[in-house]
Amino acid sequence: MCELLRAVLDGDEKADLRQLLDQLRANHRDQYFLKNQILQAFEDYCNNYQKPAYFSRTSALGELIHYTHEIILEKESVWFIVRPKIASQDICRLPTDLSRVESMPVEAWLNLQDRFISNKTTGLSDSPNGHEGTVATSNVLEIDVRPFYESFPTIRDPRNIGKGIEFLHRYLSSQLFANTKSGRDNVPSQQWLEAFLDILQRSEYEGTPLMINERIHSTTELSQQVKRALTFVGERPADEPYEQFRAKLQVLGFEPGWGNTAGRVRETLELLDRLIDSPDHGVLDAFISHIPLVFRIVLVAIHGWVNQEDTLGRPLTASQVVYVLNQARSLEKQLQEDIKLAGLDVVGVQPKVIVLTRLIPNSEGTKSHERLEKIHGTENAWILRVPFPEGNPNVTQNRISRFEIWPYLESFAQEAEKELLAEFKGRPNLIVGNYSDGNLVAFLLARRFKVTQCSIGHVLEKPRYLFSNLYWKDLEEQYHFSLQFTADLIGMNGADFIITSTYQEIVGTPEQWGQYESYKYFTMPDLYHVVDGIDLFSPKFNVVPPGVNERVFFPHTQSSDRDSSKTEQIKSLLFTHEDSQIMGYLDDTSKRPILALASLYPSKNLTGLVECFGQSPDLQERCNLIVVTGKVRPEEAKDSEERGEIEKFQQLIDQYNLHGKVRWLGLRFTTPDSGEVYRAIADCGGIFVHPARFEAFGLSILEAMASGLPTFATQFGGPLEIIQDGECGFHINSTDLAGMAEKLLQFISRCDQEPNYWNEISQRSIKRVHDKYTWKSHTKQLLGLAKIYGFWNYASVENREALLRYMEALFYLCYKPRAEQLLQKHMQQ
Repeated sequence: MCELLRAVLDGDEKADLRQLLDQLRANHRDQYFLKNQILQAFEDYCNNYQKPAYFSRTSALGELIHYTHEIILEKESVWFIVRPKIASQDICRLPTDLSRVESMPVEAWLNLQDRFISNKTTGLSDSPNGHEGTVATSNVLEIDVRPFYESFPTIRDPRNIGKGIEFLHRYLSSQLFANTKSGRDNVPSQQWLEAFLDILQRSEYEGTPLMINERIHSTTELSQQVKRALTFVGERPADEPYEQFRAKLQVLGFEPGWGNTAGRVRETLELLDRLIDSPDHGVLDAFISHIPLVFRIVLVAIHGWVNQEDTLGRPLTASQVVYVLNQARSLEKQLQEDIKLAGLDVVGVQPKVIVLTRLIPNSEGTKSHERLEKIHGTENAWILRVPFPEGNPNVTQNRISRFEIWPYLESFAQEAEKELLAEFKGRPNLIVGNYSDGNLVAFLLARRFKVTQCSIGHVLEKPRYLFSNLYWKDLEEQYHFSLQFTADLIGMNGADFIITSTYQEIVGTPEQWGQYESYKYFTMPDLYHVVDGIDLFSPKFNVVPPGVNERVFFPHTQSSDRDSSKTEQIKSLLFTHEDSQIMGYLDDTSKRPILALASLYPSKNLTGLVECFGQSPDLQERCNLIVVTGKVRPEEAKDSEERGEIEKFQQLIDQYNLHGKVRWLGLRFTTPDSGEVYRAIADCGGIFVHPARFEAFGLSILEAMASGLPTFATQFGGPLEIIQDGECGFHINSTDLAGMAEKLLQFISRCDQEPNYWNEISQRSIKRVHDKYTWKSHTKQLLGLAKIYGFWNYASVENREALLRYMEALFYLCYKPRAEQLLQKHMQQ
C-alpha cells in the first residue's frame, strides 16, 4: 500500500489533496494525467492558494505529487501510480471522498486503462455502471513472464541493476564452491563443476579440439591434471613458445587454448586451479577472460542501409550503422588479440565477424544489392546481405521502413541460417541483435543454432510515442506497434543478456520511467495485457556503453593527424562556400559558432534550437548558428515528418529575420569529414548543441566531446549519464527555450571573462570520453559477457527452456498472425 498517500490522508493536507483533485476535474477535459500535467496542476494550485515555498516540495502532499507519475479520475474513484523509488511502482485507488486507500493489482489498472480508452472511443465521460473499479480481467490474452524468472537468481538493490555480470560472477562462484563451505559433498556444486568441465571438453574449432581432450574424464581428474601441468610448465622458461611443449601438455589432457607461452599457460592454469579449490568471483572473471570460447560472431542489423563510405546508413539510420560497423571492427581486433594470447593462431584459428542485414535490389546507388562486402579496415569482417524471399516485388525490391518490415523477418531468418552456415562453415558462437527487428531475428537464429544471444535495443519505440500502446489501433496503419511491441517482448526475454548504453535506459530516473521499465506492464486494448513483461532485476541487464572511432574523432589540438587542406575545405563549407544545398550566409564569421548536426525530424528538435536562437537577441549578437542536416528542401523529404521540419526551419529563419546569422547545410558528410567538422568548429572556440527532446544515448555527443568541442545536450536520456553537468559539458532542457539560451549565454560570458575556461571544458570532455567510452573497453566487456552467460545458460538450460518456449508461443500466437495480415496488405500495393 502506498505510504505516501496514507500520510496525506492521515495528516492535515487531506483537504489540499481534495481541492487539487477537484481542480483537475474542473479544469481538464481528459481524466488521464501524466507526470508533467500533474506537476503543473500542483504548481498552479500552490500559486492560486498562495501556499508557502516549502509546501510544493517538503510537505507530505508535495512529496506525494513528486513521486506520482499517473492519475486517472473516475466518477467514484481516483487512481494513482506512485513510484516512490526506481523500478518500484504502487497502484492505489481512493474513493472520491478520500476515506481510504487501497493497493490494487496490475490487472485492475490494465482493466481501468481499457475502460478509459473504451469510453473515449464511445464518447462516454464516465465508466459504465457496475464496472468502475472492478478487478476482473478483460477477455484478452494475459502475458506474464514473472513465473519463469522466479527460479533465476535476482539482483535486490536497484542501484546494482545493469551490473549483471558482476552479480553473476559472485553467484556462480558461490555455486561452484558450495561444497568447500559446507565441508561435505554438494550435488548442485558438482553439477556446476561438471557443466564447466563439459564446456571445456566441447571446445573446438572446425573439428580441431581445444582446451581439454578425452584423457580427462571427471572434475577430480581435472584438478589432478591441472596440478601436474602446473608443475610441468613451471619448470620451463616463461617465454618458451607453446608449440615447443604442446605434445607434452596433450598427454596430460590439455589441448591448445591455454596460452601462447609457458608463462601464459601457467597463468591460465593457476587461475583454473584456484577456481576449483577456492571460491572467488574475481578469479572466475579472470579465468573466463583468459579462455577462448568465441570465434564467430553475427551482428544483426536489418532495417537500415548498412553501407560504408559516403552512403553510410543514410540520415535516418547513420548512427546505428556507425555503431555496428565500429563494433564489428573492434570485435575482430579483440578476438585476434585473444586468439594470439591463447596460442590458437598456430593451429589456424581465425576469427570471423559478420554483420547480417538485408539485400536491397533497388539500392539507390549504394552497395545494398551486393551479397557480400568486406568491412574496411578488417581482415575477416564482412557485411552479409540476405534478400527478403517473399512478397510483392514492388515492396521487397526496395528499402522498407522499420515500421513495415515485420512480415519478412521469419523467412529472412530461415534464409540467413543457410547463408551463415555456409560463410562460417559451422555455427556462430554469438548472435547480437540490434533494434526490435534485429533482436527478433537474433532470437529465431539463436534458437536454431542453440547459441548465446545478446540483445541491444538502442531505442525502444514504445516510450517514444506517448500512449502508443493505449491507442495502438489508431496508430496501427502507420506504425504497426502491435508487431513491434510483441517483437520487443520476445527479443528482450529471449536474450541471454541485454546490453544497454546507460543505466536509465533500463529503469530511468526518479522523474522518468526507463525504456525497458515501460514494458513491465501495459495494455494494448482488445489485443493483450502485459501483466509482467520483463524482470528489471534480472542479471541479464548490463550497462556497456559504446565508444567512438578514435582514428576519426580525435582532439582538434592533435594537428599532426589533421590534413590542413581538408580542414580549410571543411571551414569553407561551414562558413562561406555557396552551394545549392547550403542556405544562408554569415555577416560576421568571427562570431563564436554554435554547431548542431542531426537529421531533421521532430524528435531531434533542431527547429527548437533555431527558435531558441531567434528568440535571443543576445545569442544572435555574440554567435552564429550552423546547422548540418541531410536536406534543406521540402521536395527532397522522405516523409511528412521530415517535410514539416524543413518547412518549419525555413519559416523560423524568416519569422525571426535570421538572415546573415544562420548557415543551414543540407550536406551528407562522410564519417572522416564529420570528425573534421567538429574540429573546425572547435578551432573557432565554438559549441556543439544536441537539442533532442529525448536521446537514448547520443553517439554524436561522444564524437563532439572526443574532438574537444564543449557540448550542450538534452538532460532527457543518455546525455544525463554521458555528461557531468558543468564539468565536461552541460545539460539543457530543450523544451525550455529561454532556459536553453540562458545556459549557452552563461558559458559564453564566462569564456569571455576567463580566457582559459573554454579550454578547461574542452580538455575535460576529451578525458571523459577517453576514460569511459572506448570501443576496446566495450568489446572486452561484450566478449566477457558472451562467455559467462554462455556458461550460465548452458548449466541452467532447463530453467531457461521454459521461458524460451513461452516466447515461441508468443511469436506464433500473437506475432505471426498479425505479420501475415500485414503481408497481405503489402501484396496488394
